[in-house]
Amino acid sequence: MYNQIKLHEVIYKTEELLNISDNRYKITIQIANRAKRKKYEDLDIIDDPNIKPIIRSILEMVDEIKQPEIIGD
Repeated sequence: MYNQIKLHEVIYKTEELLNISDNRYKITIQIANRAKRKKYEDLDIIDDPNIKPIIRSILEMVDEIKQPEIIGD
């Protein structure tokens, strides 16, 4: 899904996430915590070793906020 991510896409998504959020500090902490969890949870799963956990977390959070139907209840 996130293979061949380009730098400008990551920057755009990061800015989009920061603009959507009410509190930049809080969203930054959420991204960092998610990335830390992913680093250790996905140790066995090697989807694409080139995509760092922080980038994957940012992209996932933007998708979750913009498309809440993908989360599932």
